[in-house]
Amino acid sequence: MDMTPAAWLRARPALTGSAPALHPGSVPDEPLALFLNWITTAAEAGVAEPHAATLATVDVDGVPDARTLILKDVDERGWAFAGTRSSAKGRQLAAHPAAALNFWWQPVLRAVRVRGPVREASSDESAADLAARSAAARAGVADGDWVLWRIVPSRIEFWQGATDRRHTRIVYTRHGDGWLRSWSEGEDARKGANEEESA
Repeated sequence: MDMTPAAWLRARPALTGSAPALHPGSVPDEPLALFLNWITTAAEAGVAEPHAATLATVDVDGVPDARTLILKDVDERGWAFAGTRSSAKGRQLAAHPAAALNFWWQPVLRAVRVRGPVREASSDESAADLAARSAAARAGVADGDWVLWRIVPSRIEFWQGATDRRHTRIVYTRHGDGWLRSWSEGEDARKGANEEESA
């Protein structure tokens, strides 16, 4: 490297994808339908693993931890992922059953953030998820150690980037049995992000 890391990083191109058309009138009242639309659009645009996401948890000391995993399912019950109860992830979720997922689909300049409490699926669902894995992937997993978890979202943010930096944010916030939805772009989107980060 012939320059400082900061200079090298600043020289990298950003927002090099191409965002699909997005209009307020096309946004549904609930987030699941929009998520399914966005993830399939990402796949159709050539995103190799659109179901890959970064899962963030905290350990017993409140220190954040993150790893990349595969989304197993998504429906009205939540966003599902799996792993062993004995893993660091499993221990962290046992201590603090809340998490956040982040999807980044660079070719279409879109990201989705999901956060909320985490609930264990039934033992039958966890067993079925393990059984669906290859024999090699099941090897070494102790009886009862495999768990399917679901993030029950309290907030979901859909972000679409723009080369002029007038990014769009669509935020769904849980409200009773339904959702409150907001749309912001440009300065309003930046203001909304800053307000959230300072809260």
